Amino acid sequence: MSAPAPSPLAIVDAEPLPRQEEVLTDAALAFVAELHRNFTARRDELLTRRRDRRAEIARTSTLDFRPETAEIRAGDWKVAPAPAALNDRRVEITGPTDRKMTINALNSGARVWLADFEDASAPTWENVVLGQLNLIDAYERRIDFTDAKSGKSYALKDADQLATVVMRPRGWHLEERHLQFDGRPVPGALVDFGLYFFHNAQRLIDLGKGPYFYLPKTESYLEARLWNDIFVFAQDYVGIPQGTVRATVLIETITAAYEMEEILFELKDHAAGLNAGRWDYLFSIVKNFRDGGEKFVLPDRNAVTMTAPFMRAYTELLVRTCHKRGAHAIGGMAAFIPSRRDAEVNKVAFEKVKADKDREAGDGFDGSWVAHPDLVPIAMASFDAVLGDKPNQKDRLREDVSVAPGDLIAIDSLDAKPTYEGLVSAVQVGIRYIEAWLRGLGAVAIFNLMEDAATAEISRSQIWQWINAGVVFEHDGTPLRATADLARKVAEEELAAIRAEIGEEAFAAGKWQQAHDLLLKVSLDADYADFLTLPAYEQLVG
Repeated sequence: MSAPAPSPLAIVDAEPLPRQEEVLTDAALAFVAELHRNFTARRDELLTRRRDRRAEIARTSTLDFRPETAEIRAGDWKVAPAPAALNDRRVEITGPTDRKMTINALNSGARVWLADFEDASAPTWENVVLGQLNLIDAYERRIDFTDAKSGKSYALKDADQLATVVMRPRGWHLEERHLQFDGRPVPGALVDFGLYFFHNAQRLIDLGKGPYFYLPKTESYLEARLWNDIFVFAQDYVGIPQGTVRATVLIETITAAYEMEEILFELKDHAAGLNAGRWDYLFSIVKNFRDGGEKFVLPDRNAVTMTAPFMRAYTELLVRTCHKRGAHAIGGMAAFIPSRRDAEVNKVAFEKVKADKDREAGDGFDGSWVAHPDLVPIAMASFDAVLGDKPNQKDRLREDVSVAPGDLIAIDSLDAKPTYEGLVSAVQVGIRYIEAWLRGLGAVAIFNLMEDAATAEISRSQIWQWINAGVVFEHDGTPLRATADLARKVAEEELAAIRAEIGEEAFAAGKWQQAHDLLLKVSLDADYADFLTLPAYEQLVG
């Protein structure tokens, strides 16, 4: 290949970063520009289709499997066999791509690390660029880290002990304001995918692996088709064999749950599996059915366990679909963060994690997620007990599973009701998470749980839904209606509690008022924002 011309992309309003020239090379930016030229218009059309689909759901309050793709669902086809590096995925750890997390995740003992540029990472320019640099350094084995506070040093274990990386780019809805083409921001998904693929595809092949991806926020099989076309283009561009890329799709939107087979079909030669992304899935249900009346009102998020009938329908359909088509089925997140001070908290939480992972392994999942290295052995034991020496259980076809269209949206099959305590919790998590996000942190430990953008989305969506549905809580023996004024009162009390908890100096140094105001805006505005991260990004880069 001849030397590339200077990239047509402009870096806008961005302070120079150390070693950025290793990531933002002319050749890499030229590739991102080609992705933008070839695929952004289709991405824009698909975002319009999302809005049209949502309007249709608002009109009908229902969803169904698509009649025009019945032949695909009835057909006899399989996805490509898993590459060796992705055949055993019994435990996967998730987390952002900062330097310390990169080392700890790779060393964690998990089979896979979801290296996250999406919900666990606030998209500051520094996180976007240096996250890429950390992955390059990890593959080149020139990464280490010393904690400034503790003095503890971190370095990579031997190569055969490291997790396989599956990288997650941003969702289709987010732009990258700092990288522009003719004055227009490039989609964040194309920036994240493009830089990672360009720099690492051949590197990973040389390591016996490949460029593997998690695809977030997918809402339809047409979005999977777009990704597949991007993969075909990218592999040709750098000259690697078709089928080297593998993608696992998060089924974390209610519309995608009705198109699982079609999504795998579109990605057939590049498909590695599907994942059950719990919090975003609940967020998507609220978002799509937010004006569907009482029967679609979700109770407190912690009351919606994976054993709820509509969640069972979702996970069992996912396992059946994946195994029917030869793909991996990956279970949901264990978000608990162990306490260094409270052994009893840990004991109770570890028992819950074990029960959750036992259930997933028993249901036929081939692996599952954890958010902390201490949970890897617990999840590993659950899957070892079922899998033994087998790499997966794709031979369990789950032909006993039958899911009707209405089963996936039978929200009113739950006995639980929203509570005042649930409102308080939603406000607490929302403010604390958004504050950290505005400071550039996307994965935040709050009340011993690892929260990310998905949990903030479900928090603000539930506040919005409960108020708009006129939910009445039982509180101290008396009925209490969910109103905007009540949410404001709870938020004001939480802000005062945080100020008392952390002290005036730390409060002033943070972004607490800004986070409080943003949470109330996206929770109370009549015009519901599609994603909390859209107005938040305006403030992050504004």
